[in-house]
Amino acid sequence: MSPRINFLSREFMENPHPHLAELRRQGPVVQVEPGGIWAVIHHDEVQHVLKSPQLFSSSGLRFAFSPPWLGRINPLSYSIAFMDPPHHGRLRALVTQAFTPKALARLESRVHATARKCVDDMLEKRRVDFVDALSTPIPASVIGHLLGLDESRHAQLKQWTTDIATISGVAADDAAGTARCRATVEELDDYSRRLLDDRRREPREDMVSELLQARVGTEALTDDELVGFFVALLVGGLETTVSLLSHCARLFTMRPELLPRLRAMPTLIPRFIEETLRYEPPILSVIRTCTEDVTLAGVPLPKGATVLLSLVSASRDEKHFPDGDQFILERENAQQLSFGHGIHFCIGARLTRLEARIALEELVSRVDRMELRTERLEWTPSLIVRGPTTLPVELFPV
Repeated sequence: MSPRINFLSREFMENPHPHLAELRRQGPVVQVEPGGIWAVIHHDEVQHVLKSPQLFSSSGLRFAFSPPWLGRINPLSYSIAFMDPPHHGRLRALVTQAFTPKALARLESRVHATARKCVDDMLEKRRVDFVDALSTPIPASVIGHLLGLDESRHAQLKQWTTDIATISGVAADDAAGTARCRATVEELDDYSRRLLDDRRREPREDMVSELLQARVGTEALTDDELVGFFVALLVGGLETTVSLLSHCARLFTMRPELLPRLRAMPTLIPRFIEETLRYEPPILSVIRTCTEDVTLAGVPLPKGATVLLSLVSASRDEKHFPDGDQFILERENAQQLSFGHGIHFCIGARLTRLEARIALEELVSRVDRMELRTERLEWTPSLIVRGPTTLPVELFPV
């Protein structure tokens, strides 16, 4: 019997796709490392679990974000991402209003201005780390604006969210990694609570102030719930967009014909984004816990079992995506799961698409080609998110 594939191994993180293709041949549900976790890797079964919260609880995410070595509750655990109905639905409704088409339209000018300045700086330097130069500043500016954060905090947001998102990839015996994550969790929790106190004293026109005034029924949100909202918006709002934009840039270096094609026909940019989301989803997987004994695709799973849903594998499932290992700009009707499915479909999906579209509009209109300036990339060590930690590139202007 061959050893189980380790989803946290360097080999897997660098290129999970051939390993996942092999697992899909073995069956829809297989055991993997770490911890002998059950991985769901076929599209249909992943979708089924995502839309069955009564059988597969979102509390399973604590497996990834609150390991025993953390020594305290991760504030992200208070967020709606970890909640099941009915509480989940009541709280989700409070945040959804911030991401309506009308609300997002008000952000477009900010995104354009940020992207234009970033591209100016990139073209002046020519050789840059794309993650720092474009992928991060755009969502940091938007999330910082929504939450009413001082701009001096924007650079720190990425470090906070990276540490939180990669907790699942830190081994218990990694003294430096565990110490860094513990410090970040403590710092972020403390900062969030001080921010709440500030907004109670001096409300502003931002999401934090609005949530302080919000009610679920007749009850105000607890400080733990408010902190959970804050941290979830930071992690979800930054990591997803940063990874998506970085995947787009990497594709430009791998497929040099794409940049001039999108420049000649900018209306293809939304389709390019959708195929990138399918081809390299920024969310690697999500985790659930069985609420009772359940059989999934013929595999018995006991109550309390941890289940990992591989969104990356589902996005290349041969049953749904012919030639799934090929990036096909003309691909149509791709029922992808990159932003999840069901009650936990990503609230910020519209915002991420908006940020990516505007960033690419600014980039492709002024850049003729991009070249990767390293032979080997480092990837985010995480069970949850996937993207290059740095992306050194050289830009060649039009």
